[in-house]
This record gives sequence, C-alpha cells and structure tokens, in this order.
Amino acid sequence: MILSRLLRIAVLLMTMPTLFFAPWAYADIVVDWNIKAVELSIEAKAPAGPANRALAIVHTAVYEAANAISKRYPASALKLEPTAGASIEAAIAAANRGTLLKFFPTQQAVIEASYQAALAAIADDQAKSDGVAVGEKAAAAVLASRADDVLSADESYRPHTTAGVYVPTVIPVFVQWSARKPWLMNSPAQFRPGPPPKLSSALWARDYNEIKTMGAKNGSRRSAEQTDIARFWEATGPAIYHGVVRSVANMPGRDLTQNARLFAAVTQASDDALIAVFDGKYHYGFWRPITAIRNADKDGNKATERDPSWLPFIDTPMHPEYPCAHCISASALGTVIRAEIGTGPMPVLSTNSPTAKGAARSWTSIDAFIQEVSEARIYDGVHYRNSTEVANAMGRKIGALAVDRWLRPAR
Repeated sequence: MILSRLLRIAVLLMTMPTLFFAPWAYADIVVDWNIKAVELSIEAKAPAGPANRALAIVHTAVYEAANAISKRYPASALKLEPTAGASIEAAIAAANRGTLLKFFPTQQAVIEASYQAALAAIADDQAKSDGVAVGEKAAAAVLASRADDVLSADESYRPHTTAGVYVPTVIPVFVQWSARKPWLMNSPAQFRPGPPPKLSSALWARDYNEIKTMGAKNGSRRSAEQTDIARFWEATGPAIYHGVVRSVANMPGRDLTQNARLFAAVTQASDDALIAVFDGKYHYGFWRPITAIRNADKDGNKATERDPSWLPFIDTPMHPEYPCAHCISASALGTVIRAEIGTGPMPVLSTNSPTAKGAARSWTSIDAFIQEVSEARIYDGVHYRNSTEVANAMGRKIGALAVDRWLRPAR
C-alpha cells in the first residue's frame, strides 16, 4: 500500500508540479479514501449540493465503522457492536465501498478496484473479515438513517414575470435543497438571517459600488493577485475544500479514528451549511450584481449608477445572491478546523483549484483562508460584501454545532 501511494504521489508531482506543496507525507487510509471519493464526485460531474451530501454520508459511515472498533470516542446512536480485534482498515474500506456505490454506481469498476486494492494490503485473517462486516453494517446503517432525506422529483420553481412577458427560461438550481433533513441543525431555517440591505440604504450603495468596480469582467480595478484569487475560487464543491481539511488530517501524530471523526464533522457541517444557505437564498430571492447593475435606475438610490452592459468576472451561479454559499461553507469548515487544532501547532492550510489549472494556494491562519474566500466572491462579481459577512456568521454557528456534537474529548 505504501508503494502504491508513493507511485501515485510521484505521478501527481510529474503531472502537476504545484501539488508539491500539498501535505501528502502522512496520508493514511482515511485520507486515501477521501481523495478517491472526491475524484469520483468530479468524474460524475456531481454539482456541489449532491456532492456535499454524498460525502457527508460516506464520511459519517467511515467514522462510525472506525470508532465502533477503536472505541476512542463515545458511541453514537447507531451503536454498532463489532467483534473485538476487527481490522479498522478493512472496516474503513468496506464503509467507503458500501456508500460510494450508492452515489456513484456508474463508477462501480473503479470503486471495486480501489476496494480490492485496499483489502489486498491487509492480512487475510478473521480480523479482516470482521472489519469488513463492521464497515458494511456502518454503511447500511448510515444510508438507512438518511433514507427520508430525499427531494421530491417535482421541481416547482415559478419564474417571476407578468403574463406575456419573456423572462430567461433556465430554471435555478437547488430550489428544493432546504427541504432536506439537516444533520446538525434543528431545521433548515434555524440560522436564517435577517433580510438583505434596503436598496435605499448607504450599505447597499457601498456594496453595489464596490462590486461594480472590483467584480467587473472588463475594466475592473482588481490587481493581478486579486484576479488570480477570483479564478481560484470560481471552483465549487468538496474538491477545493477537502484539500484544506487534509492539511490538518495529514499532520503527524494523528490516528485513523481521529481523522475519520474530523471528516465526519466537516462534511456534516458543510452539508448543513448548504441546506441553510439555500433556505435563505430562496426565502429572500435577492438579485445578483449583474441584474442590479443593469437595473440601477430602478433601485431608488441616487448613489448607484446604472451600467447597461456590465458583466461579472465569472458566470453568475443559477440561484439567488443572498447569502453567499462559498462563504458559509468556508466559515463552517474553518470553525471545525479551529476546534480540532485547538492550542496545537497550526499547519499551513493548502488546496488546489480545478478552475485555476490546478494551482495551489496556502494560508497560515484559518481567518486568512475564510477572508480570502469572501474577497474572491466579490472579485468574481457574484456576491456583495454584506452577503459574505452574513454567510460567515451563519457558518460559524453551524460549525459550532458540529464541534459540539463531534469534537468531544477522547476517552
């Protein structure tokens, strides 16, 4: 297994030099499977919402399997009872296989090959068989616990128009996402924020003029560095965020159950963050910058000047503006990581972006990482500053729920 990992690293270093800066040195089977799960979501072209949901279920099952054997942390409501001495590695492999096949059935051959390779590295004995049984039970139990977390097949978004008047006919995405069952929150609306700024306010004028200047596709005042940041964070979904989590998981001295718990906490917080943010987005239906700037003569604010041909730096996502989804995700993740690190040494946080040709970016503090995500969405021309600040506050609250549930002291 070590040899295959080193070969994979060598290939990555040759094909994408920027990955040299990613912290691979202490990878374990939890991290290996996380990388594989993210790759599968990319290959399946899974949108951010479904990808986050899938990985939350995957990593919850992995944690339940690992902890059922190690008993390092308090037992969950699933109360799995494994045979003493079962292989944690085999359990983790089986939990991944059992859940990943559910979400990515078209990639069965890849999943099965990865599973068999993982099992081949484990001694063929009773502990291995018992571990597989634990992993399979964990996968089945977690999938069953989320069986009622299913969206209606009948999407019912109603475009805003008057009879006979054309409006764009592309249906927004994730309209029903807030109908899902949260992992941590009491309800999707638990942290629903107050409304966006009044269009007559000075706050609205501030945010409008900032994004009009800094988020424009043409004639922007962005620096070259700010444009690089904007392109980097055009990426969505688990891929760009899980690299940051692996910066912590790959620190020396960590064990399998500890890393499994970290990924379970982060993925549940991330999934709830999207449930909460889409609740807010479709509750308020606030306009995106491209709409606002091309219609500024209608907002009743003398401090906003219309630009009839303004375009954002990136394509505008197909859902309402307020609050910022990227920002709530970064803040929720950062809150969990902050608690996980505690007073220990701060690793360099790093990840790569598929929208920036695989380029890597690094941060020496959690606050710097969260702030960069917020700034990027302004530079992208798709979110106002107030929306980023509101979303960050929501993310901290959701992250705190994950910390309270998951990051309990070890026995």
